[in-house]
Amino acid sequence: MTVRSLALLCCLGLLAACAGEPAKPPAAPAVVKNPAPDIRDPEPLGPLPAYQRELSGTLSAVPQGAEVELALLTVDERGRPQQLLANTTLAGTGRPLPFRLRFNPDAFPQDARVELRGRASQSGQLILHLAPRQIGGPTTQAVGTLEMTKAP
Repeated sequence: MTVRSLALLCCLGLLAACAGEPAKPPAAPAVVKNPAPDIRDPEPLGPLPAYQRELSGTLSAVPQGAEVELALLTVDERGRPQQLLANTTLAGTGRPLPFRLRFNPDAFPQDARVELRGRASQSGQLILHLAPRQIGGPTTQAVGTLEMTKAP
């Protein structure tokens, strides 16, 4: 056999191999993803770590589809926000809305006023607000049921 006929035979073999049906990749194992946690459910946070504290309670009168923002803020003597300590966003359900707001107690100022504030918006428009509630210290607290009122 000459080199030329050997090269021709190799090329034909290569073309024959490529002309067949493509090999199917092995099936990947089905990955079961946990669904994204529902932001309305206070449970996905898990147990409270030792280095954090938490404010918990329930918001009433939040319509379904409203987006609620809660914030723990340091405010000055004129009531102006100075520092954000913690915040969370919830989705209104039309029913009482439980919340858990975790914060670092080391960031909690000793001599400044700290307030829990909240607002609810629907379709980008402010519809409700929460009257500022003063928080006494960097401890885990249950603030009970808080009423959101119509925004001016």
